[in-house]
Amino acid sequence: MKKTLGTLAGIALLALSGQVFADEASDVGKKIYERAFGRGCGTCHDIASNPQLTALIKAGQLDRAKFETVLKEGKGGMPKAIAEIMKNPAVVKAGYGEDQAVDALYKYLGGN
Repeated sequence: MKKTLGTLAGIALLALSGQVFADEASDVGKKIYERAFGRGCGTCHDIASNPQLTALIKAGQLDRAKFETVLKEGKGGMPKAIAEIMKNPAVVKAGYGEDQAVDALYKYLGGN
C-alpha cells in the first residue's frame, strides 16, 4: 500500500512539474513579446501593415525554423532581435539559451 501511494505521489509530482515548466515557458514567451526592444513586438506586429505573427504561425505559414531565422538575421525593416531577446529579464532569470527563448516566444504566439 505504501509503495502504491508513493508511486502515485511520484506520478502526480511529475505531472505537476511538467505543467510548471509549460507555464514558465508561456510566461517567458509573453514577457519577451511584451518587452522586446523596450516596447514589445506588438508595437509593429499588431498593426495591419505588418505581418501578423500569431496568424502566420497558427496558419502554418511561419514555422519554427523560419521564425528563428528572422529573429537572428532580421528581415525587411525588422532588426535582428535575438540579442535583445536574450537580454530580457525573464529569459535571464529562467536561464534560457537561445533555443529555449525562441521556443518560448514561438509557443506563446501559437506554435507547437
